[in-house]
Amino acid sequence: MKTRITAVVTALSFAATVACFAANPQMGTWKLNEAKSKLAPGMGKSMTVTYSEQGDKIKVTVDGMDKDGKPTQGVWVGKWDGKAYKTTGNLPWDSAAYKVVNDYTNDITTMKDGKVMWTGHITVSKDGKSRTVTVNGTDANGKKFTSKSVYDKG
Repeated sequence: MKTRITAVVTALSFAATVACFAANPQMGTWKLNEAKSKLAPGMGKSMTVTYSEQGDKIKVTVDGMDKDGKPTQGVWVGKWDGKAYKTTGNLPWDSAAYKVVNDYTNDITTMKDGKVMWTGHITVSKDGKSRTVTVNGTDANGKKFTSKSVYDKG
């Protein structure tokens, strides 16, 4: 009887963990909707962003282009706990920290060599069909910028 109860509890725990990841509206592939976006001049574009689970962490893959139209790709693997985790690839930042605000919103801070590049909010619409990323930062020339990227679920 104890073995049967343990097996049932283990199965339910696993199912609940899977459901938590699946139910998260951030998960999946998002494609930039340039017509609805207001990108900062001279800033690159993240054309496709994909969130997937990787064990007990989240993997974020960003494919885009830099301000000169050259392809970029970055991969971030970490937890949404507000701590910085390294980013690999050729993005202009080398680490990012994500923090859950609520079921539909995460905060993000990107850094280069420990210095904050920009901060922002990532909010998924209640219907789960779009997400908006608003960022504020300072460019390499010390000029402040604001940018808004709108993505559609891919």
